[in-house]
Amino acid sequence: MAEIHATPQEVAARHDDVPTDGGAAQRKQIWKVFIILSVITAFEFLIAFTMHASTLKVAIFVGLTIVKAFYIVGEFMHLKHEVKSLIWSILIPVIFVVWLLLALMLEGGSIFELR
Repeated sequence: MAEIHATPQEVAARHDDVPTDGGAAQRKQIWKVFIILSVITAFEFLIAFTMHASTLKVAIFVGLTIVKAFYIVGEFMHLKHEVKSLIWSILIPVIFVVWLLLALMLEGGSIFELR
């Protein structure tokens, strides 16, 4: 058997996914994600220390947490770049599970009112 030797340039030429700019675009995207998540987190801290405890405060926290979760899933799990049917096949069951959890939490206390 003949041994195959390739130069690093030949190996890199066979890989289309190797960035030609040294990864500058990926670093820029990572910094963008970092800044967006930092701003949302800073807003959460601002609300945590300035608002009094209320249902509105909890709703804001839950909403911002969901926004951050979707953004993280979209960016780091690359779901943002998938076809729309895959996104909907994941999103619809998640919506139903959240709805189920909310319904169980809101209606779960009614058993104590019946007795």
